[in-house]
Amino acid sequence: MKKALLLCLLLLACTQTVISQTVAINFDTTSPQQRYAAQRLENALKEKAYKLSLVRATFQINLSLQAKHGSESFSIKKEKQTIHITGGDERGLIYGCLSLAEDIGNNISLNNCKTKNEKPFLAFRAIKYDLPWDTYRHSYALELHDQTCRDTSYWKAFLDMMVENRFNTLTLWNLHPYTFLIRPKNFPEASPWNGPEMKEWQRLFHSIINMATERSIATYIVPFNIFVTPEFAKAHNVAMDNLDHQYFVNGDTSGIIKRYTRECVTQMLEEYPGLTGMGLTLGEGMGGMTPLQREEWMRETIIEGMRMAKRRSKLIHRIPFSSTTGSLGITSIETEQLTRQGIEKEAAMGFTEGPIWADLKFNWSHAHSTTRLMKVHGGKLYDTYFKPEPTAYKIVWTARNEDFFCLRWGVPSFVRSHIVLNKRSYSGGYIIGSETYIPAKDYFTKDTAGLPWHYAFERQWLFYKLWGRLMYDPDITDDLFKKEFTRRYGNAGDQLLAASLLAGNTPLQLASYFDCGWDFTLYSEGMMALDNTTMRVDYISVDRLIKQPPLDTNYISIAEYVKRTASKVIFDKKVITPTMLAGTLEKDCSNALKIVSRINVSANKELQYEVADIKAWSYLGLHLAEKIKGGIALQTYRTRGDEGNKQNSIEHLEKALLYWDSIIAITRPLYKDMPLVHLSQQGGKESKENFYLTFHWEKLRADVAKDVEIAQLAVINKQ
Repeated sequence: MKKALLLCLLLLACTQTVISQTVAINFDTTSPQQRYAAQRLENALKEKAYKLSLVRATFQINLSLQAKHGSESFSIKKEKQTIHITGGDERGLIYGCLSLAEDIGNNISLNNCKTKNEKPFLAFRAIKYDLPWDTYRHSYALELHDQTCRDTSYWKAFLDMMVENRFNTLTLWNLHPYTFLIRPKNFPEASPWNGPEMKEWQRLFHSIINMATERSIATYIVPFNIFVTPEFAKAHNVAMDNLDHQYFVNGDTSGIIKRYTRECVTQMLEEYPGLTGMGLTLGEGMGGMTPLQREEWMRETIIEGMRMAKRRSKLIHRIPFSSTTGSLGITSIETEQLTRQGIEKEAAMGFTEGPIWADLKFNWSHAHSTTRLMKVHGGKLYDTYFKPEPTAYKIVWTARNEDFFCLRWGVPSFVRSHIVLNKRSYSGGYIIGSETYIPAKDYFTKDTAGLPWHYAFERQWLFYKLWGRLMYDPDITDDLFKKEFTRRYGNAGDQLLAASLLAGNTPLQLASYFDCGWDFTLYSEGMMALDNTTMRVDYISVDRLIKQPPLDTNYISIAEYVKRTASKVIFDKKVITPTMLAGTLEKDCSNALKIVSRINVSANKELQYEVADIKAWSYLGLHLAEKIKGGIALQTYRTRGDEGNKQNSIEHLEKALLYWDSIIAITRPLYKDMPLVHLSQQGGKESKENFYLTFHWEKLRADVAKDVEIAQLAVINKQ
């Protein structure tokens, strides 16, 4: 009894100490970045009952700049009742304040403030954001974000998330973005908007760019080429064959389009002084042009427009993949040489702030596969961009995610390895994001009542935290992410990171094992992939799984495994066989399910979703493991006979179906039928019907059941 009373008195004393403490934050009030940093710190202090006062403050928190710390770096140092947060620049100072705010949120008092020094591992940490207006692909899954993305409250929340996670660059992509930001002075007929509508668009983009500047986030506008508005096309009788903006079309290089594009770039950069720079893309809307003609067109339009602007800006030069006159081509050494020469010429012109960011896609559209660079868009990557080592530009990797949007995902070890293994002296960083998903409107959740998130990106909080924080510092431990779980869910969240890591390996393993290329070739979350014979994105049948070669050459296909096993070939130690893969999936996913089975979610609706997604990934992994086993037995029966193999195959595929039913049981009460961009070109064409097609695991059950039928009807291959 006395011990309990003593404990209560101690707790009360501690509480009174915190509440009685007053804090003064001293900073340069003329700096919008420092005002933002101080506000975020003030909010964190108020949440923990500290009082803010400039008079007789118990604690002084001093914000200052010292260039010697280096760009984006910061230090935090406590001396008695004073905490010094020093940034190498404004961005570093913001990060320092957010770091202290994070500690306060994790119940570390100012009295226990720890000295720390941090600096960035990668200089360029960007998000690829495809705007929902004039989108690259046409689908309701993109269009439905229209109103959300017009709301400045959304962008405030998104930019807050970016800076919290140490992303320093926002790239905004659109086929033809100019008329959303400006009314072209010499081509007013190009604008589709009346006066009030134009003012609304300008208000939106000025707000986005100003809020980004306040948070020290760089902004780039990235148009595709060559596109004009339908209004411009009709007024000047140019580009009349592409009024609906298909992306793989011939390029119209009319002189008036060149002038219009050039002037739009100049006007946009001058009307938006906070805009950091431009991005170049070469390929879309440039069919029929050689690589040299594409580079020359860029130089005469966007590059010249940047030169004519009355200020300096920065440049992202997306490295082209086509070495032919077709929009879809292949890579070549000659194209690499031409592109490198072009980038180095752009850097030497003197109107851009270096370095130029030279952008390449990692493993084409599916970076969430193996951490090894297996291919870039267009196929093989030669060494032209790296030898001799460049001084005018830095390579940045676009790490696309076209593989999962609904289910929460987070595997820190994968992201950490990705970043560390692909860091080179010529590396600048990463652009993460998607072309088939916009993280704005939550179009997944059935019942949003009582849930703390408003927007889709908030559901995937761990995804962004992993990529952003680890790009800034890959040496941070998993404890940082674990603490975020416990901050959100208390003791119930203590083991969620461990479960997420295990279950989250499922899509990584599938994408490493099943070779893929462009966007629609794989959708890991749905176990779906493009069938080149039908041009449909469908459930991956057991036959396709047997035949498909792996993306990562350390893996081998089922067909090759059965063939080598029959020949009694000894596998290299580096080889990951299908049986090994199935075993890993089974072990990881079973352990994930054991962890979450002990968590009571009845009193926390948000926690219910976190746990449900881990369960869904786990059952997808167990489904894939049984499918692999069934595929091995089926291929063995077809090539070597024995009814036991056939029966074994049927049993494994029936078990795979049962696991699929478990996925349906978990996801059907929680998730709607979801529009999916991957379905927008079923049969190889866009149509009104395809525009609205939706996905849910339940919709694929009949296709999953067909695997059992395939095994039941299997016959021995007599060849």
